[in-house]
Amino acid sequence: MNKSFFELDKSVYLSHILYLIKVILGVIFCYILYKSIPEYPFYWSLVSVVIATSLDRSTDQAYDRIKANVLGCMVGASLYPIQLPELLIMCIGVIIIVFLAIGFKITSTLRSALAALIIILLQAETTKHWYIALERVVCVVTGCVVALLLTLFFNKFWPKAPKMKVKEDL
Repeated sequence: MNKSFFELDKSVYLSHILYLIKVILGVIFCYILYKSIPEYPFYWSLVSVVIATSLDRSTDQAYDRIKANVLGCMVGASLYPIQLPELLIMCIGVIIIVFLAIGFKITSTLRSALAALIIILLQAETTKHWYIALERVVCVVTGCVVALLLTLFFNKFWPKAPKMKVKEDL
């Protein structure tokens, strides 16, 4: 068994073509939103769509990622107005997310929830306004919905896609 540092088997690359197409289409769609509606932070939907797009064809995984992102958004939006240091709020959010993800049995998509939490809580503006968190929630969920719709579309029109040869780590 020869293990190389770099994958040389072209069938492994070919098995990821549909994933690559899904991610590119998701990025294109979210980028169009980002450019077309500049008053909203749709750059977060770009982050969300690449995180939420699954390597495999599992709709269960896609739904779990949406649940995880919604969980991260809800916790982030709940913590956003609290007047504590940003780092402390993020740490509290991480603790809450981990416990809730265990409770809701979505630990396989925990990183998606944590990414959504950080997106919502990250404070670049000098003043906190409640609508900033709400705008970010909408943009994160938009990216998740785009990823889900692409997964459903590809599963419907390409039901016999080749099996993936590597396991996804997100």
